[in-house]
Amino acid sequence: MDFWQDLPNMALLAGFGLAALVVLLSGLRLTAIADRLADRTGLGEAIVGGVLLGAATSLSGTIVSITAALDGRASLAFSNSVGGIAAQTVFLAVADMFYRRTNLEHAAADLGNIFQGLILIVLLGLPFAALTTPEVTVWAVHPVSFAIPLVYVLGLVANRQIQQAPMWTPVQTDATRTDESEEEESGSGASTARLFATFAALMLVMGAAGWVIAKTASALIDRMALSESLIGALGTAVVTSLPELVTTVAAVRRGALQLAVGGIIGGNTFDMLFLTAADISYRDGSLYHAVTMPDYFWIVTALLMTGVLLGGLILRQRRGPGRIGAESVLLLLLYGGAVAVQVLA
Repeated sequence: MDFWQDLPNMALLAGFGLAALVVLLSGLRLTAIADRLADRTGLGEAIVGGVLLGAATSLSGTIVSITAALDGRASLAFSNSVGGIAAQTVFLAVADMFYRRTNLEHAAADLGNIFQGLILIVLLGLPFAALTTPEVTVWAVHPVSFAIPLVYVLGLVANRQIQQAPMWTPVQTDATRTDESEEEESGSGASTARLFATFAALMLVMGAAGWVIAKTASALIDRMALSESLIGALGTAVVTSLPELVTTVAAVRRGALQLAVGGIIGGNTFDMLFLTAADISYRDGSLYHAVTMPDYFWIVTALLMTGVLLGGLILRQRRGPGRIGAESVLLLLLYGGAVAVQVLA
């Protein structure tokens, strides 16, 4: 901790920026690998996007929350998690702008993504359950932190069952893009094992970058007397979410629409595991009772944005204002309004 506190402001900002660049560049490689693994393993774009790609691009954010909690920074650890969910959801509205054929949510119809979104709403409600109940802990960990990974795993099992034996499917239209296997590019015939190894190596690099981001952000918060909630939700959360923005837009441009939507929703559900990791790392009691209302404000924002997104996936509007879906417009307005409230508060 002393090492980071002794660095000048310019060195801290440079370290923060360099780590952000590493996260961004590492994330650039993940989409193509995840798309090929979806074809190789036969799991499908929605499952691979929701689990493999979502977990990988979220790793740097996980490290930020754990590091902040170990340093006793409850608000930074908490807001980094839930602020990232709001930021990543609005990335789908940005991606919608890059898909000009029709509304992205119409073309990427997939039951697995809708179900994963419902699981996310349940997970987002659990911190409120912790807040409105007595501050009871087991080994300094609130029981809700044990419930979050349980719900997450059960959701994955149920989602896999839905993919294998769906009880209903979205109506196929001339604008619906299905999950199709693509031909291997010339010179890209790497083995499946090598693809997984490359994927794992990129995850380690992103994890190291996340640690640097947490340390430099903590030092800057102390140096400049900044709000942990503000920096967590709009600083570290957005920076560590940059891979999701890049991979989502890249996936849309490649035509892997279900992978794009699944990567965002899956990454958001995985981000809820940040809270369990942070609560375990926070040794001063329940993390959910140590944070402030501005931190919970971002859970409310994430809940509203997830509801709007699910509405768009079910309604499947073909065209909306500005040739994007009406839900994309609402997502942009909700996030922009949340940022304004947080900054002006």
